[in-house]
Amino acid sequence: MDSRVERAAGGTIVVPQMNAVVLDRFGGVDELSSRRVPLPEVGDDDVLIRVEFAGVASWDAFEREGGYDGVFGVASTFPYVLGWDAAGTVAAVGRDVTRFDVGDRVYASTMPVKRGGFYAEYGVVEAEFVAHVPDRLPTEQAGVMPWDALTALSGLDLLGLRPDETLMVFGASGGVGHMAVQLARYSGLRVLAVASGDDGVALARRLGADDVVNGRKEDVLAAALEFAPGGLDAALVTAGGETAERSLRAVKKSGRIAWPNGVMPVPVTPPGAQVSYYDGDVSRAGTDRLNAIIEASSFEVHVARTFPFERVKEAHRTLSDHYVGKLALEVG
Repeated sequence: MDSRVERAAGGTIVVPQMNAVVLDRFGGVDELSSRRVPLPEVGDDDVLIRVEFAGVASWDAFEREGGYDGVFGVASTFPYVLGWDAAGTVAAVGRDVTRFDVGDRVYASTMPVKRGGFYAEYGVVEAEFVAHVPDRLPTEQAGVMPWDALTALSGLDLLGLRPDETLMVFGASGGVGHMAVQLARYSGLRVLAVASGDDGVALARRLGADDVVNGRKEDVLAAALEFAPGGLDAALVTAGGETAERSLRAVKKSGRIAWPNGVMPVPVTPPGAQVSYYDGDVSRAGTDRLNAIIEASSFEVHVARTFPFERVKEAHRTLSDHYVGKLALEVG
């Protein structure tokens, strides 16, 4: 029998319910609606999280429109619950889970297509993709952090730079980018941040970038060659387009470029340096390393705006506006 089933008076079978934001079909912002849905079932290796904050990201809008339909080899089923990142407290654990106890403060990464995402009061995730929230990190920041921070960390791992080597972070005021700036500085790299807008420049500078360029106003290629006259050792690209493609000419031919899968558009003309496309490591190995850095540094997640659960449509509309850092949805 389903482990969620309860029996009410008279033997009636009742499946516990929760509030969630769902899609009944893919489409625009107005397809998002709130209602009661069954609580997810907890398997032997799973953690059930009572969600307090969930991340709202550009890929949520892409997914809402059907952009990931069938891409992961799993059929989309409705009602469909979005939300790849979250933080909250442990509500229940499977019988094989030993690292977590009910009440622990945790964050997690998931892929909604499989068992539903985090735009809900509860989310279920394999324990491998759950981590304790570092003591010094607010739950709100942890809730919007996982995929972006782990993508940034994996990109830096891929580049394998040594202290004092030069790195350009393109898109340095966005989700992945502003976390990458901090992780790169922690590793002792010299960071040129290419940010968006005056507020983005201010954020990248505050987070420790050695030099910052406003990609909307300045000549990024010229600034990069001034920053590293012999050519940049590497670049991490978190926002694509013509300016990004042109700026990559500043990376020396023996250098490396890390480009997360999903960052569009990809270069039309391949740059001189080698480009490696990759996915972030969201497993326990990744979160253990990330947590160690957070505990040992001043790492922070910049939350631009936090929306109440009932204003999820406004959050999705804001994805089309200019903002720096991350957007959060307050669920609990």
